[in-house]
Amino acid sequence: MAEPVTKPEPVTKPMTAAEFLRWAEGSEQRRSELFRGEIVAMAPERAQHVRVKANIWRALSNAIADAKAECEAFVDGLGVAIDEHTVYEPDVLVNCGAAVGADSLLAPAPVIVVEVISPTSRSLDTNVKLADYFRLESVKHYLVVDTGRRLVLHYARREGEVAVTFVRDGVLALDPPGLTLALADIFPQPE
Repeated sequence: MAEPVTKPEPVTKPMTAAEFLRWAEGSEQRRSELFRGEIVAMAPERAQHVRVKANIWRALSNAIADAKAECEAFVDGLGVAIDEHTVYEPDVLVNCGAAVGADSLLAPAPVIVVEVISPTSRSLDTNVKLADYFRLESVKHYLVVDTGRRLVLHYARREGEVAVTFVRDGVLALDPPGLTLALADIFPQPE
């Protein structure tokens, strides 16, 4: 007796960045990223996370104005394309150079990328995203902000290597593009 023939499972090809951006424009889903061709929904954010994100954006915007740098800070929404199948949406980023077009969904030249970690994103932010962001030549600084410990991990590209500094107080020097960021401006005062 012959073995029954089973049909193979359909092979789904990974979504490309261009397909993801078209999908995201029409999606009602709040926030999502594309990771190796798969759409990943982002978890809702707690108030503390949102406050710190806003503080970082404000501090970076003020630092850009003070330095008269040809850069712009963005909070949420603008993506960073890592490759053909990966697009992240950092919490805050600084894009330098030519102004980002009004209809753009991607930052063309992100120099500073910031992720405020949450319990569900800690491993991804400190491992996979760290390696991925530094695949982009434009990225010079990656800040991983831990609100619970009031700590910033400052990864900086220096002379072809990436160095990390643990910062709990004082000022971060983000050069290039020549900005300074005081940690007192990032973390709300304890309640």
